[in-house]
Amino acid sequence: MSSIIRFRYLVSVLLVSFLISATPAVAQQKSLYERLGGYDAVSAVIDELMVRLIKDKQLGRFWAHRGDDGIAREKQLVKDFIASKAGGPIVYPGRENKLSHKGMRISQEDWKIFMVHLNGTLDKFQLPPKERNDVLAFIESTKKDIVELP
Repeated sequence: MSSIIRFRYLVSVLLVSFLISATPAVAQQKSLYERLGGYDAVSAVIDELMVRLIKDKQLGRFWAHRGDDGIAREKQLVKDFIASKAGGPIVYPGRENKLSHKGMRISQEDWKIFMVHLNGTLDKFQLPPKERNDVLAFIESTKKDIVELP
């Protein structure tokens, strides 16, 4: 066997050995999307959350003059956004948060009320602590692009 063939063989054996030994670790690292239960779970949470937000005395103003089709489209965009950002196989076709919330005059108080509804929704679905913390951390990371008013 020539030295080039032996070298290729050795590299192949090392690569296969590495892949076999790394597979269990990779398999254990599920995305947040998978840990949440996939698209159906994300969809159910967003449906529940949106009902709460629309019915809220203060936050309901954001949907007060929207038609059913507009609200349905917005729900779909939120579902796609969350599923995509959580590591799911979903393409988010919408705009970035800063642009889509610009001019809505969302205040710190609005954000606090939103977070109360989000936590209530996560309570209803009994989200495990690790996933809950990951969801809340992600949502908090979007605040800077959504809240405009003190």
